Amino acid sequence: MKVKRLSGLALGCFLLVISCGHLAAQAKTTSVVSAKSPGQKVELKIELKNQILYSIYFDSKEIISPSPVSLTINDNIVLGKRPVLENVSRTSVDDKILPAVREKRAVVVDRYEQVNLKFRGNFGLIFRVYDDGVAYRFYTGYRVPIKIRAEEATFTFPDNYHVYFPFITSLHTSFESTYSYLPLKDIGPDRFGYAPVVVELNDGFKVAVTDVAVDDYPGMFLTGNNEGLARLTGKFAAYPAEEKLRQGSDRELEVVQEANYLAETRGNRQYPWRLVLLAENDAQLVSSDLVYRLSPPTELKDATWIKPGKVAWDWWNALNLFGVDFKSGINTETYKYYVDFASRYGLEYIILDEGWSDPADLFKINPKLNLEEVVRYAESKKVGVILWCVWYTLDQQMDRALDYFQRIGVKGIKVDFMDRDDQKMVNFYRRCAAAAAKRRLLVDFHGAHKPVGLRRAFPNILNKEGVLGLETSKWAATVTPEHDLLIPFIRMIAGPMDFTPGAMRNAQEKQFRPIYDLPMSQGTRCHQLAMYVIYESPLQMLCDSPSSYLREPEIMEFLSVVPTVWDETRVLEAKIGDYLVVARQHGDDWYLGGMTDWSPRTIEIKVDFLEPGKKWIAEVWQDGVNADRYAADYKKLKFEVNPADSLKLNLAAGGGVAIRFTPVR
Repeated sequence: MKVKRLSGLALGCFLLVISCGHLAAQAKTTSVVSAKSPGQKVELKIELKNQILYSIYFDSKEIISPSPVSLTINDNIVLGKRPVLENVSRTSVDDKILPAVREKRAVVVDRYEQVNLKFRGNFGLIFRVYDDGVAYRFYTGYRVPIKIRAEEATFTFPDNYHVYFPFITSLHTSFESTYSYLPLKDIGPDRFGYAPVVVELNDGFKVAVTDVAVDDYPGMFLTGNNEGLARLTGKFAAYPAEEKLRQGSDRELEVVQEANYLAETRGNRQYPWRLVLLAENDAQLVSSDLVYRLSPPTELKDATWIKPGKVAWDWWNALNLFGVDFKSGINTETYKYYVDFASRYGLEYIILDEGWSDPADLFKINPKLNLEEVVRYAESKKVGVILWCVWYTLDQQMDRALDYFQRIGVKGIKVDFMDRDDQKMVNFYRRCAAAAAKRRLLVDFHGAHKPVGLRRAFPNILNKEGVLGLETSKWAATVTPEHDLLIPFIRMIAGPMDFTPGAMRNAQEKQFRPIYDLPMSQGTRCHQLAMYVIYESPLQMLCDSPSSYLREPEIMEFLSVVPTVWDETRVLEAKIGDYLVVARQHGDDWYLGGMTDWSPRTIEIKVDFLEPGKKWIAEVWQDGVNADRYAADYKKLKFEVNPADSLKLNLAAGGGVAIRFTPVR
């Protein structure tokens, strides 16, 4: 890592109103501290008056207007009220991160300018200024535990811009909402939603707001205000003082009494980052890895055992096997069939979802299922087994259950129904990830809040849900092609998402019906295939029945080979909510996914991302000529291309395209 420490008198990309050499003596006259990003486009200004205010500029244009921040602790001591600055230190960082799990790329470039402001009262603020965003976090230096009573986190905009906002009605939520598009001032103080959100400025410029490195602290929701400002304000769940299972439920642990504080935590620590991501165009929202850069480094000494891959999943397709000579269901024969399917097509895993055990007791296994026999059979076929569990049950049986899973050869756990991100639940995520890593078990957090950086610390966390995914199509019509083209620009900013694509029953808008036990998707077959390239998910599901896939050998030619991790990512065409074309590299091969909303489109793209001097074969899965009438219609093509070529992608209504480029060997 290349790190250069600068004195308070250094010029270049920093502007400091006062001299650090006389900082303590002149603290009361300090008014502004400024810093610029490595590329000089982004400027941060911190005003120290009766409160701490920050503002952000891009190419000298105000993006975030002066916004107050503070932290209230213990007996309502407000850190940030009438601040007295004691010291400013600055750091330049130019580093490269090599992710243990390559969600977007094999090498993540991490360049920023950091300014650390230490205030009287044993607290401070760290700001990082990137070319594509600004983040800040509080820190305290007390020797004893403290209580966080409140946090003031505000993001004030200079105009009443529109925002993509996922409204919810309770802080006990599955984090699965559609996105409303409305002016910032229309949110108001009584409505709220979860991060990330995206604000649309003029000329295509976008700003995303989210939180990162959330640990021993609640996650950040966002709300409006009662002053009529174009401002987003942080909202945080109180610490759950008392919880109980909802009557008749084995999994919904409700908060029945809240404490009068957000967190009780160690006094010597840093707090979560508050991130303002800046995107000059829609494509930069999709390609951003800024959340990963801000995440804490891995805590695992060895991550080489972590194996991303694809999963044959049982729950979405309701175990609907056909053409078999046994009764399908939660039984040994059914899961051996899933194993055989996974083995045939090189899928790394199968999941045994709800029903393999009593949800309230992981050791009360379904009598029709010989779990250990299935795991042994899968191991003989080089297929791993992942087991679903309710978080509450797992938390009660954690060491005993994970020891058992490890002993019999299980490879991972799918943990469900957390549906909160208060301090207590956030601490469960860490505790679960660490306990699983100790036993070399993968984790898929379902029923979870969005990623907040823990996956870099524990890369065995391959996925989190926190998204309105395809499973909702079993009971609602909300997962539309428009929604499919919002989430990669908004939710995916935070990290991978367990959307669970792969439907083989596809419908155009007028044909769709939510059928719980025989589900279908909205949009075309190739719309589903494109998700395997566009949606980041190191543990990616094949949601439909193996019997359905076995009838589609050409589809499986794609699904059997498409990777789940990537060496490089290029966003070729992008408009939030309308269309998206992404190319990703894995080894020598490139993959392309393209999707559109209900509007049919022809998009011309260059393939100059392919290495020149080589001949390339393109295998194309594209919407069929009648896909607008019969959404499962597709056509497979194969032809030679070179990097100087352009391709026309003809996308039907709700359509898509998937391409694999392989060099001629």
